[in-house]
Amino acid sequence: MKKMGVSLMVIAVVLVILAAAELPHMAEAVTCSPAALSPCIGAITSSSPPSSQCCQKLKEQKPCLCGYLKNPSLRQYVNSPGAKKVASSCGVPFPSC
Repeated sequence: MKKMGVSLMVIAVVLVILAAAELPHMAEAVTCSPAALSPCIGAITSSSPPSSQCCQKLKEQKPCLCGYLKNPSLRQYVNSPGAKKVASSCGVPFPSC
């Protein structure tokens, strides 16, 4: 009986450690805002490389890209060759929605 209690305690500790290890990996809720991508406008419309701020914002907005592609007002910008170039330069895979 005592052995079973120790085993349960070990299992509980392991589960707590595993759960704590996953906490930093949990995605924070992102507020989808196309305006957040304004640092990327220059790189999208010209041949200049994207800034680090642009790439950071693009990575933050990655969960929103499919929604932007489905929005008729935004689709043409998000689906443009310049936007695809910026996404590639920033290491953000272009979504296939």
